[in-house]
Amino acid sequence: MQLESFIRDVPDFPEPGIMFKDITPLLLNPEAFDAALERMLTPYQKGSVDKILAIESRGFIFGGAMARKLGCGLVLARKPGKLPWRKISEEYTLEYGTNVLELHADAILEGERVVIVDDLLATGGTALAAVRLAERLNGRVEGLEFLIELDFLKGRDKLREYTIHSQLHY
Repeated sequence: MQLESFIRDVPDFPEPGIMFKDITPLLLNPEAFDAALERMLTPYQKGSVDKILAIESRGFIFGGAMARKLGCGLVLARKPGKLPWRKISEEYTLEYGTNVLELHADAILEGERVVIVDDLLATGGTALAAVRLAERLNGRVEGLEFLIELDFLKGRDKLREYTIHSQLHY
């Protein structure tokens, strides 16, 4: 299945000059969504991962389904103010400013095998923050999974020491 045909380009969103890659058409098609999930699951087998760390918010869609299929736990990396329990935080740089990701402080146990999941790899800042959070809790990052990678932004360069899989490249 050609997943590219289910990605819609939206010009000038969220600001002028940006070509947004909209995954909504893929999510609306059960066969396309299933095909994307199967490709994202390919490097892993049931029992090979302890936790999926899904990045807010579209990473939750893929991460939740992957965790269910792999029979492992799901960790939510959230924006500030969304988690109700003790948490750890990591600030990261965006193209225009900074942001913060948070995890519950007990979300990952020492030595647990973690796969980080999001819909898109752009500049790599968000993914690197998720890696740092997992490692601060002594998790072992086994890989990073993305539906889409914007190659021209070179986000992969920030994550060189990790295994990265992206299903679509732009």
